[in-house]
Amino acid sequence: MLLAAGIFIVFGILIKNFKLYNLIAGYNTMSVEKKATYNIEKIAALFRNVFFAMAFIIIAGYVLSKITENYIIENISFYTALLIGIPYLLIKSNSKSYQK
Repeated sequence: MLLAAGIFIVFGILIKNFKLYNLIAGYNTMSVEKKATYNIEKIAALFRNVFFAMAFIIIAGYVLSKITENYIIENISFYTALLIGIPYLLIKSNSKSYQK
């Protein structure tokens, strides 16, 4: 589970700080004209924040499962992070507030 959290952190940093916007699905296949209609800086910040939040939830669940020795908590936190984070990310990033 910590590997998944690490991947989310790394991708959040790569997308926002290193401007690897082509890691965002759909953005890399857009035409130049279509890309110009989106505020990619705001979208990248959204991706970073959501990925960091998902990583935090996964790490918190991992630590809590180790403390309580109840390993079901680890799985619950992982799937909760995915089931909340991914739909939120998709809905929010496709909203009109991220278009110029």
